[in-house]
Amino acid sequence: MRVVSTSLHEDVAERLRALIFEGVLPPGAFVDEPALCAQLAISRTPLREALKVLTAEGLLRHEPRRGCFVAEITAKDLDDIFPVIALLEGRCAFEAALNASEAELQALEAVHERLARHARARRIQAYYDTNYLIHEAIIRLADNRWLAQVIADLRKILRLARLQSLQVPGRMEQSLSEHLAVFAALKARDAEGAEAAMRTHLHRQREALRVLAVQEKARRIG
Repeated sequence: MRVVSTSLHEDVAERLRALIFEGVLPPGAFVDEPALCAQLAISRTPLREALKVLTAEGLLRHEPRRGCFVAEITAKDLDDIFPVIALLEGRCAFEAALNASEAELQALEAVHERLARHARARRIQAYYDTNYLIHEAIIRLADNRWLAQVIADLRKILRLARLQSLQVPGRMEQSLSEHLAVFAALKARDAEGAEAAMRTHLHRQREALRVLAVQEKARRIG
């Protein structure tokens, strides 16, 4: 029996994730195995191992006798996921407030200053990128690999939705205020305050997405 290299199928899985997150394989798209094998210059075996990985992660769904399709994220999925990720990232903020060193907080303060500059200049993509760095930093400062692992899995699912909450008028300013509230609690070593502020931040992000969905529906009807 041929043994498939673990590193090969993991590399294929990462390349497939990139195709999904970049929109080359959009939600609902059929995964054409022969075409992907040709595109990626691989055999069917590592591709199928990679498809199993992505199916387990929730990025793909497998239909018997039909094959794999890119998962589609519904409003209910978002309603189900956001409270969970708010709890998890809230706990990260709690633990970060207790664990972070003064030097680490100073470094995080510099990132928040950059976030504020992007908000003032209305640099939306730069704001998104810096926002991501802040969330990642707080997860890292929590120093809890189990929290980090589950959050990473949920974030993969959320990326399928290609969320753009900053398109809602006033959301960037609100988001910045929420981030500053989290950071103020971290600096004060207020673990419970940091947890509550982070949970509020993520719940409000879900609300902004709900508003955006209503606005987009109104534009389509109009």
